[in-house]
Amino acid sequence: MTFRQFAYRNVVRNKRTYAAYFLSSAFSVLVFFLVALFIFNPHLQKGIIFAVALQGLVAAEFIMYIFSFFFVLYSVSSFLKTRKREFGILIMHGMTRGQLNRMVFLENMLIGIGAIIAGIGVGLLTGKLFLMIGANFMGIADVPFFMSWKALLLTIGAFALLFLLISICTSLLVRTNRLIELFQASQKPLTEPKASMLLSLLTAALLIASYYLAATAKEINVLIRMFPVIGMTIVGTYFFYTQLSIFIIRLLQKNRRLFWKRTNMLTFSSLAYRIKDNARMFFMVTIISTVAFCAVGSFASMNSLDRHMMADYPAAIGYMAKDGSQVEAQHLEATRADLVAKGIDYQTITIPIKYAALASTTQQGKDANIQQLPIMAFSDYKKAIDMAGFSFHEQPLSGGQALIMLGELRQINLSSARELASYTLQESSVQVQEIGMTEHVAVPDYLLAEFDGLFSGLVVSDSLFNQIQTPVRTDRYTGFYVANFEETTDVGNTLVKDGVSRYERDPSYAMAVSGTLYGFQKRLFSIMLFTALLVGTVFFIAAGSFLYFRLYADLDYDKRLYTTIAKVGLTEQELNKIVTRQVSLLFFVPIGVAIVHSIFAFVALQSLFYIPIAAPLGIVLLSFLVAQTLYFYFIRHKYLGNLKKALI
Repeated sequence: MTFRQFAYRNVVRNKRTYAAYFLSSAFSVLVFFLVALFIFNPHLQKGIIFAVALQGLVAAEFIMYIFSFFFVLYSVSSFLKTRKREFGILIMHGMTRGQLNRMVFLENMLIGIGAIIAGIGVGLLTGKLFLMIGANFMGIADVPFFMSWKALLLTIGAFALLFLLISICTSLLVRTNRLIELFQASQKPLTEPKASMLLSLLTAALLIASYYLAATAKEINVLIRMFPVIGMTIVGTYFFYTQLSIFIIRLLQKNRRLFWKRTNMLTFSSLAYRIKDNARMFFMVTIISTVAFCAVGSFASMNSLDRHMMADYPAAIGYMAKDGSQVEAQHLEATRADLVAKGIDYQTITIPIKYAALASTTQQGKDANIQQLPIMAFSDYKKAIDMAGFSFHEQPLSGGQALIMLGELRQINLSSARELASYTLQESSVQVQEIGMTEHVAVPDYLLAEFDGLFSGLVVSDSLFNQIQTPVRTDRYTGFYVANFEETTDVGNTLVKDGVSRYERDPSYAMAVSGTLYGFQKRLFSIMLFTALLVGTVFFIAAGSFLYFRLYADLDYDKRLYTTIAKVGLTEQELNKIVTRQVSLLFFVPIGVAIVHSIFAFVALQSLFYIPIAAPLGIVLLSFLVAQTLYFYFIRHKYLGNLKKALI
């Protein structure tokens, strides 16, 4: 038997231990290859949507590759720790350190080459299906499969380099130590895990503080709080496993009624050791899972985009003709012609927007330099909201009362950062006082003059609006209202690009087509969700692999433990109960902590949305939890089977 055959048989004979590592590596290669096929497909390399998709997919490739490097490095280093007894036997029989390093190098390269071949092979079989799914996310039909040699060479080259570097690194990390230490590595008595009360209290304080800051975040400060909260959560999570969890277990052990009840003594006795020994693994699984949950959940919540669009663009098509425009009639007629050609029934309303000159204002901050005040009559505002089909509950204004005109509903979340102001108009020194904000958007923000701060204009009483006889200018807003705004896709393509022409872009008009904007943004968010799903799935599979090989690393110890206990009367039912508890803690504690982290992250995210996002986020978390539960039952069945074989 040659040395290479010896290394090969080492891998084959330990296939149970290497299974999760090999499958996770192969899965990473598979996803990397499939994304590369997407990137290099010549039938997709065109259009603005693909340009955005390309950036997301390239970013996904980079993230997965970097993550795969650290995943493989950690996995291999963990396996080496479980093989010290084997290394001791080989060294006792004359193997040199150089031969040991060479053996480890060959084993890693064999697994790496096998993972590359398996990943690419499955990728070739599923490539067409993946392209169909990805194209569906992007709103592209009939994408033919194209075998790109660039994608193939990129995948082989990237992962061959990855496994080569990992193999070199791990072979250098092998520590031979003294033979007696190698033989006793798996039989050394475990030191009693200890926890500092001070660090435990600090951990609880960090997690509670981070949760509080996340739960109370507003749109104005969510970005400021984000990095401190992430830092506190990461540090708190690490010490949760190394300190606080041990402290809690010690407190539970002091409760004699609980500790001495049935098989609880066996469960609690080894629980502290398991958590302390697996603290770094638990920490990594928790952080990786949290990132996966947040990435997928964030973009899944954007599927509520249609409700956002309806709220921010009440008219399917909005057209703002600037004062003195000579093209208004022509553009409106062209828009009507497009709607008729598509067979879309519509209703229209035209609203004047007056720009009144200001004499003074109590405005502070960015809006303090406003010279012209856009105003709309309350009756016109009500007509626009009624035409859009929204419920209307606002009371009519009187005298100099005014409501801040929303350009988009997200401004409601920022309203607390702006104090109500009063104005004096140059015309007749009319006094105007803000008393609040409108409940709805009447005219989209894109179709109004742009100001630096949180301001789009005012809705005033009809009497005050009529008092302004000599405004600086008067624009005319025309809204086209239809039953389904998605039908207006591509209407007015000769007038707008990508569905919108902003107020500052053209001296004559501004225009927004909700259907086109919706289609573009929906495809954009779908691409982001697709990318997040790819990365999130790789992360989740890797987290499951960490749990798998950590569990099987303790299998020999558990066999000896339960064989000994079985001699004093441990029944099969009690064994099932104890193992189920221990494995469930191993699988669900880090996932449970990750879900809690994600929930508070989503609470902070809600401050950026004015429409509830709990439902899509709940579906994402529930889906991951169901997948983890199925994986748990599968591993529990296999693990119990291995333990029972040792008891026969």
